[in-house]
Amino acid sequence: MPHRALLSCLAALSLSALAADTPTAKPIPVITPGQVIIPFEKMRRIWGELISLDLTSRTGKFRNESNNEVMSFTVMPYAELLHHATLGDLQDFKVGERAIFRLHVNDKEQWVWLTYIQDEMNMMNGHKEYFHVDQIDAAAGKLTCIWANADQSFVREKNVVIETDKNTHFWKAGQPAKFSDIKAGDKLRTKTHGIGKGKNRMAWEVFFDDESLLKFQAEQKAMQAKRILEEGAPGYVDASSGTQLTLTLFNEGDEQIKRLKQGTSVQVAPAGVDRKPTAAPIAGKVTTLGKNGRQVQVTLGLTASGEKFQPIGLARLWVVQP
Repeated sequence: MPHRALLSCLAALSLSALAADTPTAKPIPVITPGQVIIPFEKMRRIWGELISLDLTSRTGKFRNESNNEVMSFTVMPYAELLHHATLGDLQDFKVGERAIFRLHVNDKEQWVWLTYIQDEMNMMNGHKEYFHVDQIDAAAGKLTCIWANADQSFVREKNVVIETDKNTHFWKAGQPAKFSDIKAGDKLRTKTHGIGKGKNRMAWEVFFDDESLLKFQAEQKAMQAKRILEEGAPGYVDASSGTQLTLTLFNEGDEQIKRLKQGTSVQVAPAGVDRKPTAAPIAGKVTTLGKNGRQVQVTLGLTASGEKFQPIGLARLWVVQP
């Protein structure tokens, strides 16, 4: 009996040592109200056709083009909305537009939280990829292409069909062009929409060259910069106590953020789900400024009580020009 007891004790000690040496699995981050979290470990990136958008509730639906499933989503306040190959706003996206929708699960394991919409222009520009024209059907207005990088050393997909119609615009050197200007071997990029079923690319815009796409990108950048200057940099309320307020500003607010430094005069207002102010702005000054991941955390000294700012709520901030 003593011998058996000793063996049992040694076995238990061995198991304990083994457990101690086994690394603990790192928990997967989850979407958390008031925090900028993107769970890259658990996400889906789905090509789809936008069906609807509600700008007030920041919700919408898209059709998964791989199986025609209609999927609902809720846009996180900090979601990156990549339109015309740069940052944009929810209002920029048109119903029917094809894009990649990045989704994460809620507490019911439903894929509904959205942390980016990436339009086709952004995806192709970011990956330095093109549609290389292989065949042209002028009568049907169709192009058959190879989706690849510039020298085709990497091929993503062959036999990609791009359809055009009377609503398609063609651009060359930033100027209007025609379908008949397309030649075999040309490298194109597009902005396309679906047709309500299946995987189809019906072109709204066809860009013959980088110059044409970059012209659209520059126009989008200028429009978004103007918006941020007028509407304020959006962010989460981290803490509010008396006249001290701490915010995490989302990186889309760069036009305001890059003007901030200690002592900068600002105005700040609480905001609702639609990210619009819900009260008159309060004046204040920046007391501290630092990075919070890709975002910026700023602490303000206000000239009045910040009681209307609730932690995990939203806010908008404007720099007061001297």
